Amino acid sequence: MHDPQTSYDGIHPLLAERFSPYRFDASAVVDDRALGLLLEAARWAPSAGNSQPWGFFVGRPGEPKHDRLLPYLAPSSARWATDAGLLVVTLTRRYVDDTQLTYSEFADYDLGQAVAHLTVQAQVLGLAAHQFRAFDLEGLTKELEPNPGWVIVSMVAVGKAADGPSEGRDRRSVAHLLSAPWSPAE
Repeated sequence: MHDPQTSYDGIHPLLAERFSPYRFDASAVVDDRALGLLLEAARWAPSAGNSQPWGFFVGRPGEPKHDRLLPYLAPSSARWATDAGLLVVTLTRRYVDDTQLTYSEFADYDLGQAVAHLTVQAQVLGLAAHQFRAFDLEGLTKELEPNPGWVIVSMVAVGKAADGPSEGRDRRSVAHLLSAPWSPAE
């Protein structure tokens, strides 16, 4: 069985070379074409019952939307995310309007699929994506005021990486992936 811990042989380079940078080139721009392709890739992600329960709030440096996001970044993410060419707030539709009735029990999973598609498309464009949750969720929710039923889940910084993958990008083994969820045999 292939063990990606020791070899990426056979894994598509877009996947094997993906990493989450901690430095972005502040001079690199995510232009309208690239933004459109990133969103288009997310649009084509699979979802339960084709519900597509995801949405995005995007801002690029110099745009008012970007300026609205910056005050809510935690210091740990502000150090590197502010230089990205694009900040994306990810939202999912968890509830039916302003009730607690579940819109889709798979909404977060489906959003993850859409963000994964966006991330791979970023690689295709020579960009990198760093997904993160180091921000003031309550404050950002008050700032953006999502429609009823929608909740902010995470953010993604997208841009040209100014650094390479850090040393020690170890991944758990395939054997661990297959055994971790299960109790040891008696």
